[in-house]
Amino acid sequence: MRGMFVTGTDTEVGKTYVAAAIVRALRQAAVRVGVYKPVASGCLVDGESLVSEDAVELWNAAERPLTLAAVCPQRFEAPLAPPVAAAEVGLAINDGLLLSGIEVWNDFELVVVEGAGGLLSPLSATQLNADVARQLNLPLIVVAANRLGVLNHTLMTLGTAARRELPVAGVVLSDVTERSDLSSRSNRDQLQDWCQREFSVPLLGHLRFGQTEFDTAIDWNALV
Repeated sequence: MRGMFVTGTDTEVGKTYVAAAIVRALRQAAVRVGVYKPVASGCLVDGESLVSEDAVELWNAAERPLTLAAVCPQRFEAPLAPPVAAAEVGLAINDGLLLSGIEVWNDFELVVVEGAGGLLSPLSATQLNADVARQLNLPLIVVAANRLGVLNHTLMTLGTAARRELPVAGVVLSDVTERSDLSSRSNRDQLQDWCQREFSVPLLGHLRFGQTEFDTAIDWNALV
């Protein structure tokens, strides 16, 4: 299956926002794109169902293919790491479903998968985001928040990917707040330099706060 696995350098780095922007760009290029989030916690209660806001954003960006349940088959209410959120209600994450859930998107040209948290955040009691990305055999898009500390967090994430022999298609810089700190002026140039120097990984682009398109044209279909 062709696609990409969108991960972050940490939680709250704009991962869903970036993933949705990628999906919209693919749709504008007439690519039939599927969207998949293996598991989500911190979901909202809607009647007798749990709804992942991240999954809704991805689904809307893809113009609502299949069903919302197909986007995210495992959902939990507590705003905790997925295996802990599942344990709160006496359940466990279905490891097999983390992988097999993507199969409903087999007929699509490309699938954008969004993880939960950072690359080494657990998706189940035995599986990290990195483990699922490896088994799905998809290249990583690393989302990095444009704030002080982004260089360290990004290089650590790329180092983890390199040690685990996970392919990285590139890094995206993401503005997560309207008010930025002083480092935001230099982060892009510094990231571009260090990511290329240390890991030969390109900085693909920058998604500014409140924008829905990247600051540079990126052929996401060709990238993967």
